[in-house]
Amino acid sequence: MRLLEHNNDSEFSLTQDFVSSKIPEYAILSHTWGADTEEVTYRDLIDGTRKNKVGYEKIRFCGEQARRDGLHYFWVDTCCIDKSNNNELAEAINSMFQWYHNAAKCYVYLPDVSLPVIDIGDMSDQLLWEMAFRTSRWFTRGWTLQELIAPTSVEFFSKNWGPLGDKKSLERHICEITRIPSKALRGSHLAEFSATERMSWAETRQTTREEDMAYSLFGIFNVHMPLIYGEGRVNAVGRLREAIDRKEKGIKYENFSIPFSLSTISEIEHFVAREDELRYIHEALRGDGSRRTVVLYGLGGIGKTQLAIAYAKRHKDNYSAIFWLNIKDEDSLKQSFASVAKQILREYPSARWLSSVNMKNLDEVIDAVKAW
Repeated sequence: MRLLEHNNDSEFSLTQDFVSSKIPEYAILSHTWGADTEEVTYRDLIDGTRKNKVGYEKIRFCGEQARRDGLHYFWVDTCCIDKSNNNELAEAINSMFQWYHNAAKCYVYLPDVSLPVIDIGDMSDQLLWEMAFRTSRWFTRGWTLQELIAPTSVEFFSKNWGPLGDKKSLERHICEITRIPSKALRGSHLAEFSATERMSWAETRQTTREEDMAYSLFGIFNVHMPLIYGEGRVNAVGRLREAIDRKEKGIKYENFSIPFSLSTISEIEHFVAREDELRYIHEALRGDGSRRTVVLYGLGGIGKTQLAIAYAKRHKDNYSAIFWLNIKDEDSLKQSFASVAKQILREYPSARWLSSVNMKNLDEVIDAVKAW
């Protein structure tokens, strides 16, 4: 791992390539990339042309913030990796999650969030930066997912270097924006979350190179793969799923199957199934294991519930569990989750997450069922 270090003249320079056992304490930058011509590269540092580029400002920010935090070394992906060296690039991408995890501080630089001088009597300024924070491009990029989850300390900064808060103080906003559970943000082992759930965290994110949609998830699944730029997103994601499957074969999982029952659901005796609709639902729901949703909408009394029941009965053998939730109102939904929890516990009394949950705390029950 190659770092940047402060010099006596308030400048910085590249270090030697440290081996893992001798890497000193360092800060790390998380950011969104601009155009290739704007970013400071490894070659720019070597040639001394770094100050001519727009991207130099965020490197300078990282260095100055690291200095303020008493850290002599810092790391920025644009210029600390020699991307012309394929072996070095592959090692860096396969090590990236660990590098962010090991950082003493991770600074998130948000050029699309400005922090004005706040008038204590006027909260509109506070609301403005919060809205900008929620819509920041940083939350839409593939690589920043691991940069949010991996480090223990993640601090957010505005375009003008002003502190916005950290992963803890902004947790509610971050959870709402990303749909990532707070447990994952707080450092829970990622193996506690299913592969499908972890995949869902990245499903709305984007990367400049299509293969990076898979490569940026290596650390999220703790797998390592060779890079084959040019293989396309489908092939890259396919190789990633194969690597995940191989890794999980060595882990003993409890049987997650639950007997199928519609005993609590009213059903008409003779339902004339809508074959086209059933076929469409089946096509939409089957796939690669990622989260899928089908919404049945229309006037009351035209058979939406019975269509859902017909689908569940026809395809029940394709699923390890099927649950019916009453979402008439918030209380009905919570009570449905409580019923699901009891159903699971009847089959698996020692089920992880559920066996120790307080069944009177419905919010806790809901989180436990989702985790299961």
